[in-house]
Parts: sequence; structure tokens; C-alpha cells
Amino acid sequence: MMTYTIADFLIQIKNGYMAHKDTIEVPFSKMKGALAELLKKEGYLSSIEVKNKNTPKSRLIAGLVYEGKNPKVTQITIVSKPGKRVYVGKKRIPKVLGGLGITILSTPLGLMADRQAREKGVGGEIICKIW
Repeated sequence: MMTYTIADFLIQIKNGYMAHKDTIEVPFSKMKGALAELLKKEGYLSSIEVKNKNTPKSRLIAGLVYEGKNPKVTQITIVSKPGKRVYVGKKRIPKVLGGLGITILSTPLGLMADRQAREKGVGGEIICKIW
């Protein structure tokens, strides 16, 4: 059986928000680290820490953000899956809730939010939509 670790990471973030936790802890990978950095830059995570960085047991600890008692993330939709990858060109990058949320894309220039991908003029694989 194959596991999709990016989807597991995103669902753990969503579940952490639903359980009103302050932080979540997941196994570290470069892709999860890049995704966490992007989410921090967009304001969906407050902090990122990597424990035991260069060991097989390295862990990523991400701080969750709340506005009052309300979680910053209300929904995460995973678009691309291992069995069905979804790619878009630069002119077809979807907006989430009219620009209130973000679409995360894996582009040739790395992971990007939809606004940044439109500015740079690149398309790619849609990883998820967050609002």
C-alpha cells in the first residue's frame, strides 16, 4: 500500500485546527518543509521548527494560527493524488473563494501560491486549495 505523505501532512494540519491544538508534529521531508514554509509565509502557520534535522528520525513541528478562538484554516481540499495528478497552465490557475484562500502549486520554480505563480507566469501541478 502506498501512502501520500503530503496529503497526510495537510490533513494533520486540518485536524490540529479542528482539535484546537497549538502545534502539530510530523516526520520531516524536504517537500513538507517547503510546504510548511509556504504556509507560514501565507499566514496559515505561526512557526516551523525541525528537530534532529539530519537524522532519520527528524520531525517537523508547526505552530497553528488562530484569530480569537477561530482557526485560520477552515478547509483544505487535496486536488492532486498519486492516482490522478492535476496540472494547469498559467492562464487556468484557479482562485479560491475569489482570492480569499490560496491554491498551492508545484511548479518548475518550486512550490508557489496561486498569486505568485500568476505573477511569474508559470503553471504546474495543483497540490491543494486552502481557505
